[in-house]
Amino acid sequence: MEVYASLKPLYALLVSLSAVILIGVSRKRPNLRETWTLLAALLKLAIVASMLPLILEGKVVECLLATVAPGLELRLKVDSLGLLFATTASFLWLITSVYSIGYMRALEEHAQTRYYMCFAVALFSATGLAFAANLFTLFVFYEVLTLSTYPLVAHKQTPDALKGARRYLTFLLGTSILFQLPAIIMTYFYAGTLDFSSGGILAGKAPDAIITVMFILFIAGTAKAAIMPLHSWLPAAMVAPTPVSALLHAVAVVKAGVFTVTRVVLYVFGIDLLAGLGLGVVLACLASFTIITASIIALRQDNLKARLAYSTISQLSYIILAVALLTPSGITSGIMHITIHAFGKITLFFAAGAIYVAAHKTQVSELDGIGRRMPFTMGAFTVGALSMIAVPPAAGFVSKWYLLLGAVEAHQILVIIVIITSTLLNAGYYLPIVCAAFFKEGREVPCRGDRLREAPATMVAPLVITASGVLLLFFTSNYLFNMASIVTASVTGGN
Repeated sequence: MEVYASLKPLYALLVSLSAVILIGVSRKRPNLRETWTLLAALLKLAIVASMLPLILEGKVVECLLATVAPGLELRLKVDSLGLLFATTASFLWLITSVYSIGYMRALEEHAQTRYYMCFAVALFSATGLAFAANLFTLFVFYEVLTLSTYPLVAHKQTPDALKGARRYLTFLLGTSILFQLPAIIMTYFYAGTLDFSSGGILAGKAPDAIITVMFILFIAGTAKAAIMPLHSWLPAAMVAPTPVSALLHAVAVVKAGVFTVTRVVLYVFGIDLLAGLGLGVVLACLASFTIITASIIALRQDNLKARLAYSTISQLSYIILAVALLTPSGITSGIMHITIHAFGKITLFFAAGAIYVAAHKTQVSELDGIGRRMPFTMGAFTVGALSMIAVPPAAGFVSKWYLLLGAVEAHQILVIIVIITSTLLNAGYYLPIVCAAFFKEGREVPCRGDRLREAPATMVAPLVITASGVLLLFFTSNYLFNMASIVTASVTGGN
């Protein structure tokens, strides 16, 4: 694979850091502060997208940031997998920034400057993680992402918010230091390198028992992926403002978790090594348990954001399950679902925030008839819900289809049963919301001429855009498939 040296990955990072400074110095001028946020998001997206032609040509883009010590380099490497994650995050940062303006102003939230600054740092670290060329670089940005999102979770500064933020920090920082860092050290000791390689770097380098221990440490150290039982930080983080929840669940944090697991599985261990040791089956069992259990818990949640939170836990494990199958269609499904889930879930959280701002409702049991008062919001919610269930023409159907093919390729009948069962459970906790919103009479009867009560346009427009993206990804899924196929071909040898 041809390497193309360029500073573009560095520029993509510097845009976000520059935005932090500009937002900070503009704290007394809200319009200018938010202009910097939007301009940075646009520029970042343009820089990231400009690398797409090179990646589609089969090249990788590299940039050395610093050599910390012999064998420890902060180095960026843009490949198809990293670019897909970074493009998704960059585009949704732009949309979320617009949404945040409407949300924060409508509720007259405090500490808005800190909020936008932390948002920019979070996207800086998410992009750095996406472009990490080795485990050391990935670990550094993984930790920065945790630290930068902690103030966002604690934003309201209420006792509940501070409690949720402490749990968030304890789980994410604690597991990465206790488990992920030792795994990285062991990897360097046995492999002699931390660089990602499409065939893995550990085959034949350590006894099977040691490799098994390392694999367990890596999975346990990536709590951002929310695999049970290391998942409780995610519902606890729902005390954050809705745009932050969207960031956590769709754009940066949880996607960083499943992205890290995908990198480790495909580029540190390699599919042949994991298949030989049966570790792919172990990971698939953990993911399957999480998918079903989280879906059952979601059924019992009346709080809308809590239901969405447990849905996220379940949907994330679709990605883990897909990659754990170690088959071409499975890997392709997991990579595609990173983007597809991002668009669907951010739409759902945007809708939840719009409902809160316009109607001050947070419970599922309060949403009877709200679809007639907020048709754009609930229409978008319906599209996002259909994607989670995997009903065409929502994009979620595409990634779940490839997941089923991956299960067939792996001859895993139990996985097929898990997928079908979870799909029914998804329908069980999403469709009643949609039906109640459009077909039940609400408790409040709006006055004549007051039937439509949507949130501000700066909130409604973003959720309509992301819902449209869910549909567009279905009809243009071949482009997403092509990006995922580049990764799949590289790690499977084209088989």
